[in-house]
Amino acid sequence: MATVHGIIPGMQTSPIRQFKQDSWTKNIGIILLCVVAGSLLFSLYGSPVSNQRDVSMSQVVDEILKNNVSNITIDQNDLLVTLKSDSSQKLITQKETDASVTDTFRNLGVSEESLRKIELTIKKPSGFSFWAASLLPVLLPFALLAFFLWFMMRGAQNMGNKAINFGQMTSGPIDQTKKKKTTFADVAGNEEAKQELMEVVEFLKSPKKFQDIGARIPKGVLLIGSPGTGKTLMARAVAGEAGVPFFSISGSEFVEMFVGVGASRVRDLFQKVKRSSPAIMFIDELDAVGRHRGAGLGGGHDEREQTLNQILVEMDGFEQTDHVIVLAATNRPDVLDPALLRPGRFDRQVTMDLPDIKEREAILAIHAKKVPLEKDVDFRNIGERTPGFSGADLANLVNEAAIFAARENKKKVAQRHVEESIEKVLLGPEKKSRVYSKKEKELTAYHEAGHAVVAYYTPDSDPVRKISIIARGFAGGYTLKLPETDKRLHTKTGFLRELATLMGGYTAELIQYKELTTGASNDLMKATKLARRIVTQFGMSSMGPVTYGQVDHQVFLGRDLHEGRDYSEKTASLIDEEVAGILKDAQKRAEEILLANREKLELIAQELIVKETIGQKQFADLMGGADPDVVKEDAEILPTTGSPDISPAPAVA
Repeated sequence: MATVHGIIPGMQTSPIRQFKQDSWTKNIGIILLCVVAGSLLFSLYGSPVSNQRDVSMSQVVDEILKNNVSNITIDQNDLLVTLKSDSSQKLITQKETDASVTDTFRNLGVSEESLRKIELTIKKPSGFSFWAASLLPVLLPFALLAFFLWFMMRGAQNMGNKAINFGQMTSGPIDQTKKKKTTFADVAGNEEAKQELMEVVEFLKSPKKFQDIGARIPKGVLLIGSPGTGKTLMARAVAGEAGVPFFSISGSEFVEMFVGVGASRVRDLFQKVKRSSPAIMFIDELDAVGRHRGAGLGGGHDEREQTLNQILVEMDGFEQTDHVIVLAATNRPDVLDPALLRPGRFDRQVTMDLPDIKEREAILAIHAKKVPLEKDVDFRNIGERTPGFSGADLANLVNEAAIFAARENKKKVAQRHVEESIEKVLLGPEKKSRVYSKKEKELTAYHEAGHAVVAYYTPDSDPVRKISIIARGFAGGYTLKLPETDKRLHTKTGFLRELATLMGGYTAELIQYKELTTGASNDLMKATKLARRIVTQFGMSSMGPVTYGQVDHQVFLGRDLHEGRDYSEKTASLIDEEVAGILKDAQKRAEEILLANREKLELIAQELIVKETIGQKQFADLMGGADPDVVKEDAEILPTTGSPDISPAPAVA
């Protein structure tokens, strides 16, 4: 595991609010659109399209008497008058409804001779305009009312359909023929798991081969592993290799606010899968519904318990001719109900481990297929630097490296981009804008130098890869140690050396300033946790080969709600004394190393104050020679600018 030592400043989280757009907004928008369209239609036929002016009939008569009228267009009761003096200007007036135009003008004193000089044009109204003007004002309110009623009935009908289909699964199988299939070639590492699942693929392809010899293929296969180890990807690869329909669902999708819906959805899903036989059904996060029953939380009518009961019944109903395999994934197998794990249900468990160095190299090569790389990119070197990384972590690593290269307007990703992304994934982005006082920067430098010097002079310690007092994430500075090989087993001696390294920063502050700060709080937290595990879990103390307390104290359905303490108060006091003694011995060992190498502590601290970052090769040169544990040297890291503080922690055991 990667080990990081340093100072952690105060952490503050800001909540992120998510807003869901209401569907009523869209519906109201449609109604408003209809109203606007109706208004535009009215304005189209009701408003004049040219330069017109409403006048009285007497004004028109005055213009006729002045011999200034050239044309009068008669549109039913409307008169559109064109003047000789300004043909662009139109005068609009209205005549009496039952009287003709000539009678109206004669009654107002216009002679026959004056009327003969005027061109009279009678405009015949179009059918559409007539009916629109006549019927639209009457029909539009009824049309809007009818639309509103239809909209309300449509919403009620949709709610009814949802109520009818409430207990059914709406999702269908993922069709892998329309896009690139996921196969075992897309999954690196976990060769043993692939071998186990290859039998599932062979059964789906040729079930008769197994049935003829009397073999019974497992009905359920449970994929167990830490988050990010590729459980879902492996399930998709099984479906892709077999070429069968792949039904995927999360365990939380069975749980609704109404009791019984989950069980109904389980029945519906199993029926769909059986109809598509041969097929694969994948349940992700099985622990969401498969937790241990009988906790007394919710009783026999608890929704999760009803859903789990239905899953158990359906899996018992599988016949050998159904050709259906149920795959499930979980990272909490300890909380699953025993009935799920018995033979006949999930009777085969496949463990997905974290990748080793060779597997990390292969995973990096797969994720980097679409990323242009420089010739200096060494996947083997990156694999050595990333112990404890899962497949998801490595995918994120390649993506971050590509982002770094794009930020610098590079066309290809170089080795330094990948190295930078390792630290970003572990610690977070650099915070070069954070400003610290000169004293705080100096204190941070001595703190990190203390970690590095103790690690250097501790036999068989992991080599120091980098020291920095530039803030990253919540870390104001860090000492990065990475092992050369993967470690599966840890010794007591190794733990004690790790504790001494953890206490290096705390001790360096005490030696240099005769004062302690809060910067070492995170180191002390990690050291205390490790020391307690040495005593209570690993049996590596004077307390003897005994474990104390339950390893898992988390509260979940199916387990007790009290703390898992199985020892007396006297034993608890002895455990506390033993833990305190181990930590004091580690602090004493760190003090001996730092006092014996005070000049090296001063040298590394002053170099950090000036350059802020020291790489592995620079550190070895300053210490007077390469660390005998170091086989390969890192590329020299150029000094950067930034500010201090210090960082996250060792991931041990």
